[in-house]
Amino acid sequence: MSPAFMTFKELEAGADVFIDANIFIYHFLDMSADCSDFLALLEEGGYRGLTSVNVLAEVLHRMMMMEARTKDLVKSPGTLKQLNKKPDLIRRLVKYSTIAQVVPDMGISILPLTPEHLLASQAVRSQYGLLINDSLIVTMMKESGVINLATNDEAFRRVEGIRVYGPADVKRK
Repeated sequence: MSPAFMTFKELEAGADVFIDANIFIYHFLDMSADCSDFLALLEEGGYRGLTSVNVLAEVLHRMMMMEARTKDLVKSPGTLKQLNKKPDLIRRLVKYSTIAQVVPDMGISILPLTPEHLLASQAVRSQYGLLINDSLIVTMMKESGVINLATNDEAFRRVEGIRVYGPADVKRK
């Protein structure tokens, strides 16, 4: 495994950094002042932020599920199954969708997902034992020449050649 997680404060000013879904989710759910401060600094130009369409889709999905639970439209567990059975409830969910515009407004570049990324990510899964979305992140980072990753996911510590930064105020997963 690579060295321990570094905090956002250890990230070099002006660095390029790829942002994983959990950083956005902790920010939008007010679960981490560190994530909110990091994203605010990024928006001010302290770093150059990148993410990808698949990461943004993951954020939207998770925030949709949370909105449904917060509005008491469904019960947990089984949020997804309940929403699938009642499309009228999905139509009542709108707050989560604003995130698709908020993220680019933060000055974060959103990289497209291509079939070539899907094919190349298999080698990353085979080498590091990552799940599909995580292997896509590593693939896109390598293609973009980005070595810094903002995440709270311990799995990325297995990947050689990247530096992992995360919030100090959230337990690692």
